[in-house]
Amino acid sequence: MPQATVNIGMVGHIDHGKTTLTEALSGVWTDTHSEEIKRGITIRLGYADTTFYRCEECGRCGTKPKCPYCGGNTKELRRVSFVDAPGHEMLMATMLSGAALMDGALLVIAANEPCPQPQTKEHLMALQIIGVKNVVVVQTKIDLVSKEKALENYRQIQEFLNSVGYSDAPVIPVSAVHRVNIDKLIEAIEKHIPTPPRDPDKPPLMFVARSFDINKPGTRPENLQGGVVGGTLMQGILSVGDEISIRPGIISSKGGQTTWQHLDTKVVSLRAMDSFLDSAGPGGLIGVGTSLDPSLTKSDALVGSVVGHHHSLPDVATRIEIEAHLLDRVVGLEKEVEVKPLAMNEPLMLSIGTAARVGVITAIKGERVSIVLKYPVCADHGWRAAISRRVANRWRLIGYGIIQ
Repeated sequence: MPQATVNIGMVGHIDHGKTTLTEALSGVWTDTHSEEIKRGITIRLGYADTTFYRCEECGRCGTKPKCPYCGGNTKELRRVSFVDAPGHEMLMATMLSGAALMDGALLVIAANEPCPQPQTKEHLMALQIIGVKNVVVVQTKIDLVSKEKALENYRQIQEFLNSVGYSDAPVIPVSAVHRVNIDKLIEAIEKHIPTPPRDPDKPPLMFVARSFDINKPGTRPENLQGGVVGGTLMQGILSVGDEISIRPGIISSKGGQTTWQHLDTKVVSLRAMDSFLDSAGPGGLIGVGTSLDPSLTKSDALVGSVVGHHHSLPDVATRIEIEAHLLDRVVGLEKEVEVKPLAMNEPLMLSIGTAARVGVITAIKGERVSIVLKYPVCADHGWRAAISRRVANRWRLIGYGIIQ
C-alpha cells in the first residue's frame, strides 16, 4: 500500500466529534492512550491513513475498493493521512504541534451547540497563523437536532466564516455515526484540499510528532527493537540504511550541568500505517524505526525534535530572534480581550514545527523580539513560530513570529 501524499487535520472544539469523524473516514479509532479511553477525550495527537476512491459507475466517493452504494468498480483517487488534534483548551500546544504537519484541515463544528465555541475560533486562528489555508468545514451531529436547528446552526457557521476570512470554505453537514454524507465530504476534500507541491530533491527534513518504544514488557534482550519516531517529511527522501541525526535530542546531565545531546542513528525500517517502505518521501505520516535504545524514544520523549542528515539540519539554539506579528484580540476565551504589546522579561510559549518552547523576552526593538528559551529548539531562518502568552492561567494564542 503506498504512502499517503497529504496530511489533513481534524480540528475544532472539544467533544464536537473529531475522533468519531476520523473513524468514519478511516476505520481507525485514534484515541488509544489509557487516559483518552478513560476520559473520552483526545489528549495526544492521533493518526490514521485511508484511501479515497470514486465509483466509475455512480460517481460517488468512498473509502472502499468496491462501491458501497451501487457495488460498482472504483478508481483510486489518493491516499491521505488524518491528524486528529485535541480540542481541549489546556492542550492548545499539542494542537499547534499537529498543525505544523497539516496541508489542509477539516474544521469540525457540532450542530447541537451554538457556533462559534471558544476553541472553534482558536483552532481556526491557529490554522491561519501556521499558514494552513485550505479548510473544509464539517457540521457534525446533525442526527441529534431537528431540521430547523441544523439550518439555524448552519447559518451561524456561515456568519462565523464570513467574519474570519474563510467565506469560501465549504460547509458539509454529516452524521459520522450513521455515515451520512461521508461521500459528499470526500468530494469536498478532493476539491478544496489539494496535494501541495513537494521537493524530494532537498535534504530530508522531518518533524517528530510522536516517539515510541514498541517493545512489549518482558521482551527478551535479543528480540528488542530500536526506538521509533513518527511524523512527516516536509521535504526530501529517507531510505532504509540512511545515517540520520535527531536534534536537539535528549537532556544530558554531566557534573551538575544540564545540556542537550543530539542523537545519531540509522534508519532500520520505514512504515506508513501497516505498510513497510524502502524509501519515504514528503507528505503522509510515517514511522521511522531506528537503532536507538528504545528507552530514549518512549513516551513521546523526542517530540519537537527534527530528523535529517547530519550535515543539512538547521542549527540548535536557545536564543532566537523573531519578527513578531500580533493579533488584535486574544482568541479562545468566552470574551475576547485586546492583545497588549509584548513586554521585557515577559514569558511566552513559542510553537515551532512540532516543538513547544517556553522562553523569556530579553530585548525588543520595534517588531524584532529576542527570546531566551528554557529548552533548545532546532529551527531555521524564515520558519514561523506561533506565539502564546499566559492569559487567565492558560497559554493563549496572540500572534506569530518569523524566525530571523
